Amino acid sequence: MTKNGISYRDAGVDIDAGNALVERIKPAAASTSRSGVMDALGGFGALFDPKAAGYDDPVLVAATDGVGTKLRIAIDTGHLDGIGQDLVAMCVNDLVCQGAEPLFFLDYFATGKLSVDEGARVVESIARGCKEAGCALIGGETAEMPGMYHDGDFDLAGFAVGAMQRGTALPANVAEGDVLLGLGSDGVHSNGYSLVRKVAERAGLGWNDAAPFADMSLGEALLTPTRVYVRPALAAIRAGGVHALAHITGGGITENLPRVLPKGMAAEIDLTAWNLPPVFNWLAEAGGIDQAEMLKTFNSGIGMILAVAEDRADALSELLDNAGERVFRIGKTISGEGVAYSGALA
Repeated sequence: MTKNGISYRDAGVDIDAGNALVERIKPAAASTSRSGVMDALGGFGALFDPKAAGYDDPVLVAATDGVGTKLRIAIDTGHLDGIGQDLVAMCVNDLVCQGAEPLFFLDYFATGKLSVDEGARVVESIARGCKEAGCALIGGETAEMPGMYHDGDFDLAGFAVGAMQRGTALPANVAEGDVLLGLGSDGVHSNGYSLVRKVAERAGLGWNDAAPFADMSLGEALLTPTRVYVRPALAAIRAGGVHALAHITGGGITENLPRVLPKGMAAEIDLTAWNLPPVFNWLAEAGGIDQAEMLKTFNSGIGMILAVAEDRADALSELLDNAGERVFRIGKTISGEGVAYSGALA
């Protein structure tokens, strides 16, 4: 080495900080352990045994996602303690729509300069989301990449794997006359935030200003985490009578519900069956957003829809209600294509 030699730290990458982050998040990851986990955090790969998780003939299901530009609000406000649950929820809520139980999760955290405290807060919130979903956080990657991100910025992605017994995949047996049960959302969840940010800008509001629709700052209100529907949804599936589930994310009810309906089958939705949460009233009014655009962009208060056999609708509604969900009987399946709406959001 010459006296003018430089180190990796001089180039902007602090390996010691990365190691410190791994040590700090180990307890959070360990708290998510479940049957099937075979190794501790820190190896080159993460091992999981589906047989130990109770599956003798498993089909694996995988899903990956991020949190979109909701992350911009989290970074700008410094409120990082819920964004990890968003990341987990966006993946595991998709898995359960296939009839799969989420087994394990891996995250990817990339930044220009690593802050151990911020990174730990994010990963700890990922662990909380995993515990809520009953899946294990068994690995991940932290990448420090100088020159790739502006100061203080970072990006997140997640990857979840679930399993089902062979032959139990959903959707299955969807029939005309199936009842559509909508589960209430906890707000905007993690889709449509480019439009949300544009509405806030148009309204002249900053993230620290009072939210027009809640008793907290606008930033805090908009960072309410995505609801994790996994445990109640799995309980409903196992109780029998669930034919399909649709996670209402980007594309809203209009685009997501038809994804789980067979060809020649449509959905009839009564928009008066639930009340539009205040955040969506504000978005519609402040942004001048019409009903069709609301239903195609946001969840509009319904985060998950189950298509269930008519003779099981009451029992499943009670089961979901007892599990803590807000359950609305929002419509039924009919012959046709797409989604037909009646009434108006209010």
